[in-house]
Amino acid sequence: MAPTVYIKGSNRFFFNSREERRRHIHVATPEGTAKFWLEPIVSLADFYNLSQKDLKELQLIVEEMQDEFIEKWNKHFNQ
Repeated sequence: MAPTVYIKGSNRFFFNSREERRRHIHVATPEGTAKFWLEPIVSLADFYNLSQKDLKELQLIVEEMQDEFIEKWNKHFNQ
């Protein structure tokens, strides 16, 4: 199960249920994918087929949405 928690343009932000305990968010774009850690600071964990420019833009979105993503993570995973 991979619930979508936010959509911005053609970017879908989602969780992979029970993938691992550390809070993170996945992003699917038409060009590729990325995974960002949400704590202790937003940082890139992994990516596929995205440019540095795309990754910077996605990281800015994740930083802006960090608190909301953590809140949604806690609700989704009952924490």
